[in-house]
Amino acid sequence: MINKKVENVADALKGVSDNMTFMFGGFGLSGIPENAIAQLVKLNLKGLTCISNNAGVDDFGLGLLLQQKQIKKMVSSYVGENDEFERQMLSGELDVELIPQGTLAERCRAAQAGFPAFYTPAGYGTEVAEGKEVREFDGKMHVLEYAFKADFAFIKAWKGDAAGNLIFKGTARNFNPNMCGAAKITVVEVEELLPVGTLDPNEIHIPGIFVQRIFKGAHFEKRIEQRTVRQKA
Repeated sequence: MINKKVENVADALKGVSDNMTFMFGGFGLSGIPENAIAQLVKLNLKGLTCISNNAGVDDFGLGLLLQQKQIKKMVSSYVGENDEFERQMLSGELDVELIPQGTLAERCRAAQAGFPAFYTPAGYGTEVAEGKEVREFDGKMHVLEYAFKADFAFIKAWKGDAAGNLIFKGTARNFNPNMCGAAKITVVEVEELLPVGTLDPNEIHIPGIFVQRIFKGAHFEKRIEQRTVRQKA
């Protein structure tokens, strides 16, 4: 029987090292691999290139790696909630590649599917297209974008089984599915880790073929970025 289960986050992250390229699932603070990030902070790796929709906040998510200056380059779409990110970017300490959100998702999906590159109209005529090949299709100009090449993809799912089959919950089903299988090694942390055969096959979002390691997360804080409530009357 296929068994991709590892006992803890330390075992799941074996093989990570300085100067690697990592993918991180999540959108805002929803569906981020909190346990993997905490372990990377503990390992104090340096020179990392991080591919993620956003950079967390100052004291949570990828913001924790930025605090320790472990990240050399961020490849993201939105970074507006992180003051430390802004400071490092403006001071030149951090290399930043900003990508249209759809292009970011498609570069992940292309890597997952084994496509080396694709054309997209997004970004044509802007700084995004500088230095890139462009081509006309049906009277519209498109920019050539390459699939990402990453060493590890860190994923957060709601439920999974020992074979690596995954179910995501709510808005955590964002960049996580596209990043599964998009790196050399995909590591998944789940809230519930179940025996093979427990999950309903019709409810599985990502099959285990896209996963190399899976473990049950020890702790999930599940923060939200901003909370707005109505004042008492």
